[in-house]
Amino acid sequence: MPDDLSPVLKPVAEAQGLPNAHYTSDETFAAERDRILFDGWTALTFASDLQKPSDARPIDFLGMPLLVLRDQSDTIRVFQNTCRHRGMILVSEPRRIECAIRCPYHSWCYRLTGELVATPHVGGPGHNTHPAIDRNTLGLIEIRSHIWRDIVFVDIHGQAAPFEDHAAATIARWKEFEGQTLHPGGPESRFSFDVACNWKLAVENYCESYHLPWVHPGLNSYSRLEDHYNITARDHSGQGTQVYRQLIGDGGQRFPDFADLSDKWSEGAEYIALYPNLLLGVHRDQAFAIILEPRAKDRTIEHVALYYADAEVGTPAYETLRTRNAEMWHTVFAEDVFVVEGMQRGRHGIHFDGGRFSPVMDAPTHAFHAWVAGRMHDGDADGRA
Repeated sequence: MPDDLSPVLKPVAEAQGLPNAHYTSDETFAAERDRILFDGWTALTFASDLQKPSDARPIDFLGMPLLVLRDQSDTIRVFQNTCRHRGMILVSEPRRIECAIRCPYHSWCYRLTGELVATPHVGGPGHNTHPAIDRNTLGLIEIRSHIWRDIVFVDIHGQAAPFEDHAAATIARWKEFEGQTLHPGGPESRFSFDVACNWKLAVENYCESYHLPWVHPGLNSYSRLEDHYNITARDHSGQGTQVYRQLIGDGGQRFPDFADLSDKWSEGAEYIALYPNLLLGVHRDQAFAIILEPRAKDRTIEHVALYYADAEVGTPAYETLRTRNAEMWHTVFAEDVFVVEGMQRGRHGIHFDGGRFSPVMDAPTHAFHAWVAGRMHDGDADGRA
């Protein structure tokens, strides 16, 4: 892995981008997993996927077996999906767990809150206890987690600052939306893309509006490049537009607005990447989240969820408008696939030096590069030397 990332940390007009190894090397991918994705708050899944108490979902997160569940008090918890006896995977498929989490190997059982409650025959046939097996110290390993805007975040290493500190700038920027309920749409409002690129390229492309005229001509026809502005902060970067156009259905039907918004949001919208792997968009009447799931150095699953301000939008009365909206966003996000996959292939050009940034148009992308470089260089969460 390249050690000298100082060119990335220079001011945007002088900086180079991250070296090729950060997109093409298994060793560097593993180092980023340990120093970035495991060492701090990372988006894992959607809380709304666990609708009822006892719902459980196993997730393989970069090789780490995790179990996300909603316990009987309606609290979402994340555990290491590993039995404390012989390391067996506990839950292999999404399902409801009515009573206890039972290991399929030797039937050790755990409450949904993690406590070990049964160890059949551990002391020999018919003897379910043994002095050497202290159930009080052998509960499931709980992974530190936090929920914000329907996203379940995890801190694998368990050493990060509180989430409210990690995302302080984002929370403050969108304070008008804070505390407002996000209502998922119907089945059409959830979709995914399996993309042949490194996860960081999806962040980089999302951050900037520079590519709109060529990659998103339909969007650019009314939300032009000159209508956009850059956003950079300690925990995020991205772009905003001053000409968001609401979708209007037959008979003038529109989605209801979020409550008590300022005039900024009448025709404005913003799109930011909350580092490291969450892409967010907010509008007066809807929002979306894209969780980037790194699968390999050159493969990323983009999990997309659309949300609305009012639960009624999820009813049949809005089905046609919801479907049109989902199709529109699917088209926009799909237009980016050839770009990020093309950049991934381009990163195998051995003479590419990380590239240069437009001092005017690429500030959000440079901010992300610098954040990554800072974390890889010395663990500085601010991403600056």
